[in-house]
Amino acid sequence: MFNPQKLEDIAKQVTDAMPTSVKNLGEEVDRKMKQVLQAQLGKLDMVSREEFDVQTQVLLRTREKLAEMENKLVELESKLTAQVEK
Repeated sequence: MFNPQKLEDIAKQVTDAMPTSVKNLGEEVDRKMKQVLQAQLGKLDMVSREEFDVQTQVLLRTREKLAEMENKLVELESKLTAQVEK
């Protein structure tokens, strides 16, 4: 097996050996790519994880209330049916 630390050391040595202009170019490319990705993701119609979680909780509470109301309706219908049969 290989040692991940040795791989890290080799990558650091290669990076250190690069001319400054090449390092700067790589950093500039990284920065530009992040800007483009953020701009494109910003255009998508998406919600944050926090908003999603909040809406999930709202939906769960709504479902619980709906189930309660359905049970009450069944109960009222049965009472009404019992009164009509009398």
